[in-house]
Amino acid sequence: MPDHQRPVVLINTFRLKAQDPAKLIALLTKVTEESVAMAPGFRGATLHLSLDGERVVMYARWESRAQYEAMRAGSGSMSALQDIMETAIFEPGMFEVVREFQPPDM
Repeated sequence: MPDHQRPVVLINTFRLKAQDPAKLIALLTKVTEESVAMAPGFRGATLHLSLDGERVVMYARWESRAQYEAMRAGSGSMSALQDIMETAIFEPGMFEVVREFQPPDM
């Protein structure tokens, strides 16, 4: 399977510029629910807040890199990204799953 058609995981870190994680979480929730989640190839996402309250991480699963890039090129998520950038420093990361672990059956 070509690289652009394999499943990908995005692990995006947002380092807060001010101690207001609720605002950033609200922005990420809104753009995900209203735009990103409707895009073909979106498999799901989770938001995480660091225990020190200084970082928010979004873990998102996509059917392929091509579908993720199509969403970025054609959706309203780009305007939301500007609001997010005012709140946090964005550190994106795209990965392929090379191994998955599950607990043994009991």
